[in-house]
Amino acid sequence: MTPPTGLSRGPRRSRALAALPAVVLLGTAALAGCADPGASAAGTSTGGAQTTAARNGVVYNTAPDQQRIRAEKEAALAAKVPELIGRDGKLTVATTAGSIPLSFHATDDQTAIGSELDIAQLVADKLGLELDVQVTSWENWPLKTQSGDFEAVFSNVGVNKDRVKLFDFASYRAAFMGFEAKKSASYDIKGADDISGLKVSVGSGTNQEKILLAWNKELESKGKAPATLQYYSSDADTILALSSGRTDLNIAPYPSTVYRENTRDDLKVVGKVNAGWPSETLVAATTLRGNGLAPVISEALNSAIDDGSYGKVLERWGLSEEALPESRTITEENFAATQASASAAPSGKAS
Repeated sequence: MTPPTGLSRGPRRSRALAALPAVVLLGTAALAGCADPGASAAGTSTGGAQTTAARNGVVYNTAPDQQRIRAEKEAALAAKVPELIGRDGKLTVATTAGSIPLSFHATDDQTAIGSELDIAQLVADKLGLELDVQVTSWENWPLKTQSGDFEAVFSNVGVNKDRVKLFDFASYRAAFMGFEAKKSASYDIKGADDISGLKVSVGSGTNQEKILLAWNKELESKGKAPATLQYYSSDADTILALSSGRTDLNIAPYPSTVYRENTRDDLKVVGKVNAGWPSETLVAATTLRGNGLAPVISEALNSAIDDGSYGKVLERWGLSEEALPESRTITEENFAATQASASAAPSGKAS
């Protein structure tokens, strides 16, 4: 994965916290979104396809030149950007570039692209700021956001009770995990009973693992065989194990499983679960708690929803079923109330 670049930003370092709360050091099981490690576009910088035509009708552009959908600056919104954030004219956004089609490397193996960055671009445009994308690891974005290196994170981050103690959020997509299997499989995964005795690949320390561990505990309490969890070091190894039959199932961000179902001949989606199981959650732009940026991002997102550019971005990446009717600012103070409303997000169907 490309190491972070340009992280020392002068004036932004003055916003570093004197002491980082211990909760940020929690394992990634507390992180409600996750990314497939090492994902990159098909092809290479020396050759390979620049677009992928999928069976769902989407033509995925995996080239460095994205020709993104853009939005116009709104002066009223730009005026609301906190001064410490807007004074350099940039919106510094972190992403992990680890999950097709959400955030991944283009065919040059350097440029971060995907739906997450397209949405970040709309926000930056609305606020009259230049989008400054910084690729980082999943483990590092919390610390880097607290220190002021990153002003917002757009990387399939889900809202949860641990994160709202440290960060504020502006929701922009429904949050689901997908189960995928070989095309010939007859699985229909809806709950713990459906994974009994199966071999399931999952990322270590992820929210997916947290769900599976809870399901295994439920199975054991019923006297049923738990699933065997299998771990691989990269996305490529995980999918190879699935396609070769060494695992029965893989659980990953739902958009990634849909992408593979529609661009490969050997895999299909066989189940879907909310990323916040047993509660509901949403994917959201993540900002430092109390710095005033999240409400402005929510307004920018709602403007993009209203003018149709948000919908065009999701359609471009085959994610229309995860669209939200509005963006909401979620903080520790209103987290409990917004959890209830998350259940209204479209659940879609595993295709």
